[in-house]
Amino acid sequence: MQKNFLDIFKNILGSIREPLIVLDPDLKVIRANVSFYRSFNVKPNETEGVLIYDLGNRQWDIPKLRELLEDILPRNSVFNDFEVEHIFETIGRKIMHLNARRINRDGNQTELILLAIEDVTEREYYKRHLEELVEKRTAELSVAMAQAEQSRQTAEDALVEIKKLKDRLEAERAYLQEEIKLVYNHENIVGQSNAINYVFYKVEQIADTDTNVIILGETGTGKELVARAVHGTSLRKHRALVKMNCAALPSNLIESELFGHEKGAFTGAHSRRLGRFEVANGATLFLDEIGELPLELQPKLLRVIENGEFERLGSSDTKKVDVRIIAATNRNLEVEVREGRFREDLWYRLNIFPITMPPLRDRMEDIPLLVNFYVNKISKRMGKSIEMVPVSVMETLQSYRWPGNIRELENVLERAVISSSGPKLRLVDELKTPHKDISKAVRTLEDVERDYITRVLEQVQWKVSGEKSASEILGLERSTLRARMRKLNIKKT
Repeated sequence: MQKNFLDIFKNILGSIREPLIVLDPDLKVIRANVSFYRSFNVKPNETEGVLIYDLGNRQWDIPKLRELLEDILPRNSVFNDFEVEHIFETIGRKIMHLNARRINRDGNQTELILLAIEDVTEREYYKRHLEELVEKRTAELSVAMAQAEQSRQTAEDALVEIKKLKDRLEAERAYLQEEIKLVYNHENIVGQSNAINYVFYKVEQIADTDTNVIILGETGTGKELVARAVHGTSLRKHRALVKMNCAALPSNLIESELFGHEKGAFTGAHSRRLGRFEVANGATLFLDEIGELPLELQPKLLRVIENGEFERLGSSDTKKVDVRIIAATNRNLEVEVREGRFREDLWYRLNIFPITMPPLRDRMEDIPLLVNFYVNKISKRMGKSIEMVPVSVMETLQSYRWPGNIRELENVLERAVISSSGPKLRLVDELKTPHKDISKAVRTLEDVERDYITRVLEQVQWKVSGEKSASEILGLERSTLRARMRKLNIKKT
Protein backbone atom coordinates (compact mmCIF):
# COMPACT_ATOMS: atom_id res chain seq x y z
CA MET A 1 0.00 0.00 0.00
CA GLN A 2 2.86 2.37 0.85
CA LYS A 3 4.43 1.69 -2.55
CA ASN A 4 1.16 2.45 -4.33
CA PHE A 5 0.81 5.61 -2.27
CA LEU A 6 4.29 6.83 -3.20
CA ASP A 7 3.74 5.94 -6.87
CA ILE A 8 0.58 8.04 -6.89
CA PHE A 9 2.46 10.90 -5.25
CA LYS A 10 5.28 10.56 -7.78
CA ASN A 11 2.82 10.86 -10.68
CA ILE A 12 1.09 13.85 -9.10
CA LEU A 13 4.34 15.65 -8.32
CA GLY A 14 5.67 15.12 -11.84
CA SER A 15 2.64 16.82 -13.37
CA ILE A 16 2.82 20.02 -11.30
CA ARG A 17 4.95 22.93 -12.50
CA GLU A 18 5.59 24.67 -9.16
CA PRO A 19 8.20 23.23 -6.75
CA LEU A 20 6.73 20.65 -4.34
CA ILE A 21 8.18 18.57 -1.46
CA VAL A 22 6.58 15.73 0.53
CA LEU A 23 7.88 15.43 4.14
CA ASP A 24 7.40 12.72 6.74
CA PRO A 25 6.34 13.56 10.35
CA ASP A 26 10.03 14.04 11.28
CA LEU A 27 10.35 16.69 8.51
CA LYS A 28 12.53 14.44 6.37
CA VAL A 29 12.09 14.53 2.60
CA ILE A 30 10.14 11.62 1.13
CA ARG A 31 9.84 12.95 -2.40
CA ALA A 32 10.32 16.22 -4.38
CA ASN A 33 9.38 17.09 -7.96
CA VAL A 34 11.65 18.06 -10.88
CA SER A 35 10.68 21.73 -10.60
CA PHE A 36 12.08 21.84 -7.05
CA TYR A 37 15.44 20.43 -8.13
CA ARG A 38 15.66 22.76 -11.12
CA SER A 39 14.54 25.93 -9.32
CA PHE A 40 16.67 25.57 -6.18
CA ASN A 41 19.76 23.78 -7.57
CA VAL A 42 19.35 20.75 -5.27
CA LYS A 43 20.47 17.28 -6.40
CA PRO A 44 17.84 14.47 -6.26
CA ASN A 45 20.29 11.86 -4.92
CA GLU A 46 21.06 14.09 -1.91
CA THR A 47 17.42 14.75 -1.01
CA GLU A 48 15.32 11.74 -0.02
CA GLY A 49 15.55 10.89 3.68
CA VAL A 50 17.32 14.16 4.47
CA LEU A 51 15.97 16.64 7.03
CA ILE A 52 14.61 19.58 5.02
CA TYR A 53 16.78 22.08 6.92
CA ASP A 54 19.91 20.15 5.81
CA LEU A 55 19.18 20.37 2.07
CA GLY A 56 21.83 22.01 -0.12
CA ASN A 57 24.54 22.16 2.57
CA ARG A 58 22.01 23.48 5.17
CA GLN A 59 20.84 26.31 2.90
CA TRP A 60 17.26 25.46 3.90
CA ASP A 61 17.85 26.07 7.62
CA ILE A 62 15.59 29.13 7.47
CA PRO A 63 14.04 30.47 10.73
CA LYS A 64 10.74 31.37 9.03
CA LEU A 65 10.49 27.86 7.57
CA ARG A 66 11.06 26.37 11.03
CA GLU A 67 8.32 28.64 12.38
CA LEU A 68 5.88 27.37 9.73
CA LEU A 69 6.68 23.66 10.07
CA GLU A 70 7.24 23.45 13.83
CA ASP A 71 4.94 26.11 15.34
CA ILE A 72 2.16 27.11 12.93
CA LEU A 73 1.42 23.94 10.94
CA PRO A 74 0.92 21.60 13.95
CA ARG A 75 -2.01 23.82 14.92
CA ASN A 76 -3.49 24.01 11.39
CA SER A 77 -4.27 21.46 8.72
CA VAL A 78 -3.58 23.96 5.95
CA PHE A 79 -1.57 27.19 5.86
CA ASN A 80 -1.43 29.29 2.68
CA ASP A 81 0.82 32.07 1.33
CA PHE A 82 3.34 32.12 4.18
CA GLU A 83 5.94 34.61 2.88
CA VAL A 84 9.61 33.78 3.33
CA GLU A 85 12.55 35.84 2.11
CA HIS A 86 15.98 34.18 2.07
CA ILE A 87 19.38 34.44 0.39
CA PHE A 88 20.59 31.08 -0.99
CA GLU A 89 24.30 30.53 -1.56
CA THR A 90 23.83 29.12 -5.08
CA ILE A 91 20.85 31.00 -6.53
CA GLY A 92 20.81 34.27 -4.59
CA ARG A 93 17.93 36.14 -2.97
CA LYS A 94 14.44 34.63 -3.26
CA ILE A 95 11.01 35.72 -2.05
CA MET A 96 8.73 32.65 -1.70
CA HIS A 97 5.12 31.99 -0.79
CA LEU A 98 4.89 28.66 1.07
CA ASN A 99 1.66 26.66 1.10
CA ALA A 100 1.70 23.73 3.56
CA ARG A 101 -0.87 20.96 4.17
CA ARG A 102 -0.97 18.05 6.63
CA ILE A 103 -2.45 14.87 5.12
CA ASN A 104 -3.13 11.31 6.33
CA ARG A 105 -1.60 8.44 4.36
CA ASP A 106 -3.95 5.61 3.34
CA GLY A 107 -6.51 6.59 5.99
CA ASN A 108 -4.26 5.86 8.98
CA GLN A 109 -2.97 8.34 11.51
CA THR A 110 0.53 8.73 10.04
CA GLU A 111 0.70 12.29 8.79
CA LEU A 112 2.65 13.64 5.85
CA ILE A 113 3.32 17.27 5.00
CA LEU A 114 2.92 18.61 1.47
CA LEU A 115 4.95 21.82 0.97
CA ALA A 116 4.34 23.90 -2.19
CA ILE A 117 6.70 26.76 -3.07
CA GLU A 118 5.79 29.74 -5.27
CA ASP A 119 8.70 31.97 -6.38
CA VAL A 120 7.39 35.57 -6.31
CA THR A 121 10.78 37.34 -6.34
CA GLU A 122 10.29 39.19 -9.61
CA ARG A 123 6.65 40.06 -8.92
CA GLU A 124 7.50 41.46 -5.47
CA TYR A 125 10.38 43.47 -6.97
CA TYR A 126 8.10 45.19 -9.45
CA LYS A 127 5.39 45.64 -6.82
CA ARG A 128 7.83 47.38 -4.47
CA HIS A 129 9.21 49.46 -7.36
CA LEU A 130 5.68 50.52 -8.24
CA GLU A 131 4.87 51.38 -4.63
CA GLU A 132 8.02 53.53 -4.40
CA LEU A 133 7.13 55.29 -7.64
CA VAL A 134 3.56 55.93 -6.51
CA GLU A 135 4.89 57.30 -3.20
CA LYS A 136 7.26 59.59 -5.11
CA ARG A 137 4.49 60.83 -7.41
CA THR A 138 2.21 61.35 -4.40
CA ALA A 139 4.90 63.48 -2.79
CA GLU A 140 5.14 65.51 -6.01
CA LEU A 141 1.39 65.99 -5.87
CA SER A 142 1.63 67.24 -2.27
CA VAL A 143 4.35 69.71 -3.25
CA ALA A 144 2.25 70.92 -6.16
CA MET A 145 -0.71 71.47 -3.85
CA ALA A 146 1.46 73.44 -1.40
CA GLN A 147 2.90 75.55 -4.21
CA ALA A 148 -0.57 76.24 -5.53
CA GLU A 149 -1.67 77.45 -2.12
CA GLN A 150 1.46 79.57 -1.57
CA SER A 151 1.13 81.32 -4.93
CA ARG A 152 -2.44 82.30 -4.00
CA GLN A 153 -4.00 80.87 -7.11
CA THR A 154 -7.73 80.96 -7.27
CA ALA A 155 -9.47 77.89 -5.89
CA GLU A 156 -10.68 76.92 -9.36
CA ASP A 157 -7.21 77.18 -10.96
CA ALA A 158 -5.65 75.20 -8.12
CA LEU A 159 -8.21 72.40 -8.48
CA VAL A 160 -7.62 72.24 -12.24
CA GLU A 161 -3.85 71.96 -11.75
CA ILE A 162 -4.22 69.32 -9.03
CA LYS A 163 -6.64 67.33 -11.18
CA LYS A 164 -4.12 67.35 -14.03
CA LEU A 165 -1.41 66.00 -11.72
CA LYS A 166 -3.75 63.34 -10.30
CA ASP A 167 -4.78 62.26 -13.79
CA ARG A 168 -1.14 61.99 -14.85
CA LEU A 169 -0.26 60.05 -11.69
CA GLU A 170 -3.12 57.59 -12.22
CA ALA A 171 -2.28 57.17 -15.90
CA GLU A 172 1.40 56.57 -15.18
CA ARG A 173 0.54 54.15 -12.39
CA ALA A 174 -1.84 52.23 -14.70
CA TYR A 175 0.81 52.15 -17.43
CA LEU A 176 3.46 50.82 -15.04
CA GLN A 177 1.08 48.16 -13.75
CA GLU A 178 0.65 46.94 -17.34
CA GLU A 179 4.41 47.07 -17.94
CA ILE A 180 5.32 44.86 -14.95
CA LYS A 181 3.27 42.03 -16.46
CA LEU A 182 5.82 41.87 -19.28
CA VAL A 183 9.42 40.70 -19.13
CA TYR A 184 11.97 43.27 -20.22
CA ASN A 185 15.68 42.88 -20.75
CA HIS A 186 17.09 45.72 -18.62
CA GLU A 187 20.68 44.60 -19.18
CA ASN A 188 23.22 46.90 -20.79
CA ILE A 189 24.14 46.57 -24.45
CA VAL A 190 26.97 44.02 -24.65
CA GLY A 191 29.92 44.57 -26.97
CA GLN A 192 33.23 46.31 -27.59
CA SER A 193 33.50 46.26 -31.40
CA ASN A 194 34.04 49.45 -33.37
CA ALA A 195 30.48 49.20 -34.69
CA ILE A 196 28.88 49.06 -31.24
CA ASN A 197 31.31 51.62 -29.79
CA TYR A 198 30.07 54.04 -32.44
CA VAL A 199 26.50 53.46 -31.18
CA PHE A 200 27.70 54.28 -27.63
CA TYR A 201 29.34 57.45 -28.97
CA LYS A 202 26.09 58.52 -30.66
CA VAL A 203 24.11 57.87 -27.45
CA GLU A 204 26.55 60.04 -25.47
CA GLN A 205 26.29 62.80 -28.09
CA ILE A 206 22.52 63.08 -27.78
CA ALA A 207 22.24 62.35 -24.03
CA ASP A 208 21.95 65.90 -22.67
CA THR A 209 19.50 67.19 -25.29
CA ASP A 210 15.76 66.87 -25.91
CA THR A 211 16.26 66.19 -29.64
CA ASN A 212 14.05 63.49 -31.16
CA VAL A 213 15.93 60.32 -32.13
CA ILE A 214 15.23 57.62 -34.70
CA ILE A 215 16.88 54.21 -34.28
CA LEU A 216 17.35 52.20 -37.47
CA GLY A 217 18.30 48.57 -37.81
CA GLU A 218 17.21 45.08 -38.73
CA THR A 219 14.83 43.04 -36.61
CA GLY A 220 16.49 41.55 -33.53
CA THR A 221 19.45 43.94 -33.32
CA GLY A 222 18.41 45.48 -29.98
CA LYS A 223 16.86 48.80 -30.99
CA GLU A 224 14.81 48.98 -27.78
CA LEU A 225 17.98 48.66 -25.69
CA VAL A 226 19.41 51.69 -27.51
CA ALA A 227 16.18 53.61 -26.80
CA ARG A 228 16.48 52.74 -23.10
CA ALA A 229 20.15 53.79 -23.13
CA VAL A 230 19.25 57.17 -24.68
CA HIS A 231 16.49 57.72 -22.12
CA GLY A 232 18.62 56.44 -19.23
CA THR A 233 21.37 58.99 -19.92
CA SER A 234 19.01 61.90 -20.57
CA LEU A 235 17.72 64.64 -18.28
CA ARG A 236 14.34 62.83 -18.26
CA LYS A 237 15.66 59.58 -16.77
CA HIS A 238 13.84 60.16 -13.45
CA ARG A 239 10.56 59.39 -15.27
CA ALA A 240 9.48 56.10 -16.81
CA LEU A 241 10.19 55.42 -20.49
CA VAL A 242 6.70 55.10 -22.01
CA LYS A 243 6.59 52.60 -24.87
CA MET A 244 4.17 51.78 -27.69
CA ASN A 245 4.63 49.26 -30.50
CA CYS A 246 2.87 50.64 -33.58
CA ALA A 247 2.73 47.17 -35.16
CA ALA A 248 1.12 45.43 -32.17
CA LEU A 249 -2.29 47.13 -32.30
CA PRO A 250 -5.06 47.32 -34.94
CA SER A 251 -5.10 50.66 -36.75
CA ASN A 252 -8.47 51.62 -35.19
CA LEU A 253 -6.97 51.39 -31.66
CA ILE A 254 -3.64 53.12 -32.26
CA GLU A 255 -5.15 56.63 -32.22
CA SER A 256 -6.85 56.00 -28.87
CA GLU A 257 -3.63 54.55 -27.41
CA LEU A 258 -1.58 57.54 -28.56
CA PHE A 259 -3.95 60.43 -27.85
CA GLY A 260 -6.51 58.98 -25.39
CA HIS A 261 -10.29 59.21 -25.57
CA GLU A 262 -13.29 60.63 -23.74
CA LYS A 263 -16.13 58.55 -22.32
CA GLY A 264 -18.51 57.60 -25.15
CA ALA A 265 -16.04 58.53 -27.91
CA PHE A 266 -16.67 55.15 -29.54
CA THR A 267 -18.35 51.82 -28.77
CA GLY A 268 -16.71 50.35 -25.68
CA ALA A 269 -15.30 53.67 -24.40
CA HIS A 270 -16.94 53.38 -20.96
CA SER A 271 -14.64 55.91 -19.30
CA ARG A 272 -12.12 58.59 -20.13
CA ARG A 273 -8.59 57.34 -20.77
CA LEU A 274 -5.31 59.21 -21.07
CA GLY A 275 -3.18 58.34 -24.08
CA ARG A 276 0.54 57.65 -24.16
CA PHE A 277 1.38 61.27 -24.97
CA GLU A 278 -0.29 62.52 -21.78
CA VAL A 279 1.31 59.74 -19.72
CA ALA A 280 4.72 60.68 -21.17
CA ASN A 281 4.31 64.42 -20.55
CA GLY A 282 7.70 65.59 -19.25
CA ALA A 283 9.24 62.22 -20.11
CA THR A 284 10.17 60.12 -23.17
CA LEU A 285 7.86 58.21 -25.54
CA PHE A 286 9.37 55.27 -27.46
CA LEU A 287 7.45 54.54 -30.68
CA ASP A 288 8.64 51.13 -31.86
CA GLU A 289 7.98 50.02 -35.45
CA ILE A 290 7.11 53.60 -36.48
CA GLY A 291 7.02 52.47 -40.12
CA GLU A 292 3.79 50.57 -39.32
CA LEU A 293 1.92 53.72 -38.25
CA PRO A 294 -1.20 54.10 -40.48
CA LEU A 295 -0.90 56.89 -43.05
CA GLU A 296 -4.06 58.61 -41.79
CA LEU A 297 -2.56 59.04 -38.29
CA GLN A 298 0.78 60.42 -39.43
CA PRO A 299 -0.43 64.08 -39.71
CA LYS A 300 -1.60 63.95 -36.06
CA LEU A 301 1.78 62.64 -34.94
CA LEU A 302 3.49 65.34 -37.01
CA ARG A 303 1.40 68.01 -35.28
CA VAL A 304 2.43 66.81 -31.81
CA ILE A 305 6.09 66.75 -32.85
CA GLU A 306 5.89 70.28 -34.29
CA ASN A 307 3.94 72.10 -31.56
CA GLY A 308 3.13 69.58 -28.81
CA GLU A 309 -0.64 69.81 -29.38
CA PHE A 310 -3.36 67.20 -29.88
CA GLU A 311 -6.98 66.39 -28.97
CA ARG A 312 -8.33 63.27 -27.32
CA LEU A 313 -10.80 61.23 -29.34
CA GLY A 314 -14.27 62.63 -28.72
CA SER A 315 -12.98 65.99 -27.42
CA SER A 316 -12.39 69.39 -29.02
CA ASP A 317 -10.12 70.60 -26.19
CA THR A 318 -6.49 70.98 -27.28
CA LYS A 319 -3.91 69.43 -24.96
CA LYS A 320 -0.34 70.69 -24.71
CA VAL A 321 2.50 68.28 -23.80
CA ASP A 322 6.29 68.23 -23.59
CA VAL A 323 7.38 64.82 -24.84
CA ARG A 324 10.67 63.63 -26.27
CA ILE A 325 10.16 61.05 -29.01
CA ILE A 326 12.46 58.12 -29.74
CA ALA A 327 11.28 56.15 -32.78
CA ALA A 328 12.57 52.87 -34.16
CA THR A 329 12.03 50.96 -37.39
CA ASN A 330 13.46 48.07 -39.38
CA ARG A 331 12.08 49.54 -42.60
CA ASN A 332 13.80 51.80 -45.13
CA LEU A 333 11.62 54.87 -44.58
CA GLU A 334 13.14 56.71 -47.55
CA VAL A 335 11.75 53.96 -49.79
CA GLU A 336 8.42 54.09 -47.91
CA VAL A 337 8.29 57.87 -48.58
CA ARG A 338 8.97 57.38 -52.30
CA GLU A 339 6.22 54.75 -52.54
CA GLY A 340 3.68 56.94 -50.69
CA ARG A 341 3.37 54.85 -47.53
CA PHE A 342 5.08 57.35 -45.21
CA ARG A 343 4.81 61.14 -45.10
CA GLU A 344 7.93 62.97 -46.22
CA ASP A 345 7.47 65.83 -43.73
CA LEU A 346 7.13 63.35 -40.83
CA TRP A 347 10.26 61.53 -41.99
CA TYR A 348 12.24 64.79 -41.95
CA ARG A 349 10.96 65.58 -38.44
CA LEU A 350 12.01 62.16 -37.13
CA ASN A 351 15.32 61.91 -38.98
CA ILE A 352 17.09 64.70 -37.05
CA PHE A 353 19.49 62.41 -35.18
CA PRO A 354 19.56 58.84 -36.56
CA ILE A 355 21.33 56.01 -34.72
CA THR A 356 21.85 52.81 -36.71
CA MET A 357 22.11 49.59 -34.72
CA PRO A 358 24.51 47.35 -36.69
CA PRO A 359 23.48 43.80 -37.59
CA LEU A 360 25.28 41.03 -35.74
CA ARG A 361 27.18 39.99 -38.88
CA ASP A 362 28.93 43.41 -38.78
CA ARG A 363 30.14 42.97 -35.18
CA MET A 364 31.29 39.34 -35.14
CA GLU A 365 34.07 40.15 -32.65
CA ASP A 366 31.31 40.77 -30.07
CA ILE A 367 29.98 37.20 -30.33
CA PRO A 368 32.21 35.71 -27.56
CA LEU A 369 31.03 38.44 -25.14
CA LEU A 370 27.40 37.93 -26.16
CA VAL A 371 27.69 34.14 -25.88
CA ASN A 372 29.14 34.35 -22.35
CA PHE A 373 26.50 36.89 -21.31
CA TYR A 374 23.51 34.89 -22.57
CA VAL A 375 24.84 31.46 -21.52
CA ASN A 376 25.35 32.73 -17.94
CA LYS A 377 21.94 34.41 -17.90
CA ILE A 378 20.06 31.39 -19.34
CA SER A 379 21.98 28.86 -17.20
CA LYS A 380 21.18 30.78 -14.02
CA ARG A 381 17.50 30.91 -14.94
CA MET A 382 17.42 27.16 -15.60
CA GLY A 383 19.51 26.17 -12.59
CA LYS A 384 22.33 24.78 -14.75
CA SER A 385 26.09 25.28 -14.63
CA ILE A 386 27.68 25.73 -18.06
CA GLU A 387 31.36 26.42 -17.42
CA MET A 388 32.92 26.08 -20.86
CA VAL A 389 32.11 26.89 -24.49
CA PRO A 390 34.27 24.63 -26.72
CA VAL A 391 36.41 26.33 -29.36
CA SER A 392 34.59 24.43 -32.14
CA VAL A 393 31.22 25.75 -30.90
CA MET A 394 32.49 29.32 -30.72
CA GLU A 395 33.96 29.05 -34.23
CA THR A 396 30.64 27.78 -35.55
CA LEU A 397 28.80 30.68 -33.91
CA GLN A 398 31.28 33.22 -35.31
CA SER A 399 31.13 31.83 -38.86
CA TYR A 400 27.32 32.00 -39.11
CA ARG A 401 25.75 35.12 -40.66
CA TRP A 402 22.87 35.49 -38.12
CA PRO A 403 19.99 36.76 -40.29
CA GLY A 404 17.87 37.00 -37.12
CA ASN A 405 20.64 38.91 -35.30
CA ILE A 406 20.92 38.87 -31.48
CA ARG A 407 17.37 37.57 -31.01
CA GLU A 408 18.27 34.50 -33.09
CA LEU A 409 21.57 34.07 -31.20
CA GLU A 410 19.74 34.11 -27.85
CA ASN A 411 17.25 31.49 -29.07
CA VAL A 412 20.05 29.23 -30.37
CA LEU A 413 21.92 29.53 -27.06
CA GLU A 414 18.78 28.78 -25.02
CA ARG A 415 18.25 25.55 -26.97
CA ALA A 416 21.94 24.72 -26.48
CA VAL A 417 21.76 25.23 -22.70
CA ILE A 418 18.60 23.10 -22.48
CA SER A 419 20.33 20.27 -24.39
CA SER A 420 23.63 20.44 -22.47
CA SER A 421 23.78 17.92 -19.63
CA GLY A 422 27.32 18.64 -18.46
CA PRO A 423 29.56 21.67 -17.95
CA LYS A 424 30.23 22.05 -21.70
CA LEU A 425 27.86 23.91 -24.02
CA ARG A 426 26.49 21.58 -26.68
CA LEU A 427 25.14 23.17 -29.86
CA VAL A 428 22.02 21.48 -31.25
CA ASP A 429 21.21 23.82 -34.16
CA GLU A 430 22.83 23.11 -37.52
CA LEU A 431 24.03 26.60 -38.49
CA LYS A 432 24.81 26.86 -42.17
CA THR A 433 26.19 30.02 -43.77
CA PRO A 434 23.94 30.98 -46.71
CA HIS A 435 25.33 31.61 -50.19
CA LYS A 436 26.83 35.08 -50.49
CA ASP A 437 24.46 36.19 -53.25
CA ILE A 438 21.26 34.68 -51.85
CA SER A 439 19.97 38.04 -50.58
CA LYS A 440 19.82 39.40 -54.12
CA ALA A 441 17.17 36.87 -55.09
CA VAL A 442 15.10 37.04 -51.92
CA ARG A 443 11.93 39.17 -51.82
CA THR A 444 10.16 40.27 -48.66
CA LEU A 445 7.01 38.48 -47.56
CA GLU A 446 5.11 41.75 -47.99
CA ASP A 447 6.20 42.01 -51.66
CA VAL A 448 5.12 38.43 -52.37
CA GLU A 449 1.76 38.96 -50.60
CA ARG A 450 1.14 42.26 -52.42
CA ASP A 451 1.83 40.72 -55.87
CA TYR A 452 -0.32 37.66 -55.18
CA ILE A 453 -3.35 39.62 -53.92
CA THR A 454 -3.04 42.06 -56.84
CA ARG A 455 -2.97 39.20 -59.41
CA VAL A 456 -6.08 37.61 -57.85
CA LEU A 457 -7.94 40.96 -57.85
CA GLU A 458 -7.04 41.56 -61.50
CA GLN A 459 -8.29 38.05 -62.35
CA VAL A 460 -11.75 38.83 -60.90
CA GLN A 461 -11.88 42.44 -62.21
CA TRP A 462 -11.31 43.79 -58.66
CA LYS A 463 -14.40 42.12 -57.21
CA VAL A 464 -13.63 42.03 -53.48
CA SER A 465 -16.65 40.15 -52.07
CA GLY A 466 -19.40 37.82 -53.18
CA GLU A 467 -19.41 34.74 -55.39
CA LYS A 468 -16.20 34.11 -57.36
CA SER A 469 -14.61 37.15 -55.71
CA ALA A 470 -11.06 37.72 -54.51
CA SER A 471 -12.03 37.12 -50.86
CA GLU A 472 -13.59 33.75 -51.78
CA ILE A 473 -10.51 32.67 -53.79
CA LEU A 474 -8.09 33.78 -51.09
CA GLY A 475 -10.18 32.27 -48.28
CA LEU A 476 -10.37 35.59 -46.39
CA GLU A 477 -13.19 37.57 -44.84
CA ARG A 478 -14.10 40.67 -46.86
CA SER A 479 -13.06 43.01 -44.03
CA THR A 480 -9.74 41.16 -43.61
CA LEU A 481 -8.96 41.44 -47.32
CA ARG A 482 -9.77 45.16 -47.36
CA ALA A 483 -7.52 45.66 -44.32
CA ARG A 484 -4.65 43.85 -46.06
CA MET A 485 -5.20 45.96 -49.20
CA ARG A 486 -4.94 49.15 -47.15
CA LYS A 487 -1.82 47.95 -45.32
CA LEU A 488 -0.10 46.85 -48.56
CA ASN A 489 -1.27 49.98 -50.44
CA ILE A 490 -3.08 47.92 -53.10
CA LYS A 491 -5.26 50.16 -55.26
CA LYS A 492 -7.06 49.71 -58.53
CA THR A 493 -5.21 51.62 -61.26
